[in-house]
Amino acid sequence: MAFHFQSPAVVQSSRVAFPKAELYVPVVSGLQSAASRNAINNKIRQTERELVHDQGSLSDPRAEMIGYFEVKTNEKNVLSLSVFNYAYTGGAHGLTLQESLTFDTGTGKSYALADLFKPGSDYVKRLSDLVRAQIAARQIETFEPFKSIRPDQPFYIADRSLVIYFALYEITPYAYGFPYFPISVYELSDIVNPNGPLGRMDVND
Repeated sequence: MAFHFQSPAVVQSSRVAFPKAELYVPVVSGLQSAASRNAINNKIRQTERELVHDQGSLSDPRAEMIGYFEVKTNEKNVLSLSVFNYAYTGGAHGLTLQESLTFDTGTGKSYALADLFKPGSDYVKRLSDLVRAQIAARQIETFEPFKSIRPDQPFYIADRSLVIYFALYEITPYAYGFPYFPISVYELSDIVNPNGPLGRMDVND
């Protein structure tokens, strides 16, 4: 079998500033397909705009906004990253929003959680059971007994794990920050879509 090395995407930081706000936005290059590059960068920019919009008004004289990002996976034609937006808009403390994006750098496709699994597999129940077990094992204080993730629960891929997470205040008090639940791809092998990004992480090469 011929070995095909897929070079990682190049991810650079672009500074975008407007009154009371400074955002560091990821810009992707170094891909073989210009169409893929454009699709990925358009999706990132759209997500950044949505986060700015979701934070609301910066009219408070003390208001400020900072945007930044973290690359989680950049290998095997999979790019998974999180973009963050912190804003203080008045009140007791600021709020950080996080949105994660996982792409196929060969095609530019953006993946939803359901795309990672075989069609018809009950991934919601499987992941919910694993999250519930971690909540118990890690003694995480939740507002009410944990029932289920959403079918479109936010996630990213890192270190051959699927990381499911929740927004601030979604299931836990503010002091917990973002509750993250890493789940090894090997625990999900039987329901992983072999053609999706987790399928590529499940191969020992």
